[in-house]
Amino acid sequence: MRSLRHGLGALGLGLILAGCPADPNAGKTGGTAPTPPGPAAGGGADRKALQERAKNMFAPLPADMADAKHPITDERVALGKALYFDTRLSKANDISCNTCHDLAAFGVDNKPVSPGHEGQLGDRNSPTVYNAALQFRQFWDGRAADVEEQATKPITNPVEMAMADDAAVVEKLKGIPGYAPLFKAAFEDEADPISMHNVGVAIGAFERTLTTPSRWDEFLGGKLDALSDQEVKGLSTFLEVNCQMCHLGPLLGGGMYQKLGLMKPYETKDTGRHKETGSDADKYFFKVSPLLNVEKTAPYLHDGSLATLEEVTKMMAEYQLGKTLTDEQTADLVAFMKALTGKLPEDKIQKPTLPE
Repeated sequence: MRSLRHGLGALGLGLILAGCPADPNAGKTGGTAPTPPGPAAGGGADRKALQERAKNMFAPLPADMADAKHPITDERVALGKALYFDTRLSKANDISCNTCHDLAAFGVDNKPVSPGHEGQLGDRNSPTVYNAALQFRQFWDGRAADVEEQATKPITNPVEMAMADDAAVVEKLKGIPGYAPLFKAAFEDEADPISMHNVGVAIGAFERTLTTPSRWDEFLGGKLDALSDQEVKGLSTFLEVNCQMCHLGPLLGGGMYQKLGLMKPYETKDTGRHKETGSDADKYFFKVSPLLNVEKTAPYLHDGSLATLEEVTKMMAEYQLGKTLTDEQTADLVAFMKALTGKLPEDKIQKPTLPE
């Protein structure tokens, strides 16, 4: 399920999908000047000041991503995990959500674009599902409001899992007796709980448990030595060049759209998100990719066209910020982004025994 492939839903969560606008006050937030990069950034006083500043603009990951509209129950998570791993949700019984969003591989397949039904290729990269429920929209173009809505779309996409329609999916699930008690337990108040809507709710409940806390979260939580000197230096550079204008919040991204090629036109066949005006000025808009686990989710951009983190970091600085990074700045930024790599939830990765 290239669930986030045609969407936003790494990066599968790609890298700096669209970057940060240049600003004469680059790096200034709340009137506090950024700690300059360099050896001093590793010092105790400077490190503490940088930590406090970071806490004001970023946030540690929550334990899960439930909200008032989408509560998490054990029954829905168990059902959602089964559905996530079940290739029978595809026309040829060969593709599951996990095929393109491999939980053992940080929620991606590390391919520019993923092969779907009968080997067909789409045109957008499969971002990671880890931490995805915290993003403000799903899919690269934001056409789904949440992971519950997003989760069902690839199942009936003819290029992806290729089921004919929602009714065909429901019929197939009802033909697997073992799913009936799982749906009933997850949606006990419903007389006929096997529905496409509930497939999305269940998969969404499972995905809302897929968080990957890292040393970065420990740093934001107060552990001053959670990051190395170079990683702290990279954080300082991150703020100095103004990446936080777009890569903000607990995911360092995933909270807004931005134009790819903001400061300098960037050539890509995919013109991206068109706003209702249809104006040329509204082309090339994509969701800003989160940076959590970006080290593990290559290749990058909506089309998977950039292979390395160093390459996309320099490209983003040039085309989104109008700046040229030195090799030292690039190395420091990459070191910082590697500190955003989290711990995979081992209990979520193991394929469950599927209903028969």
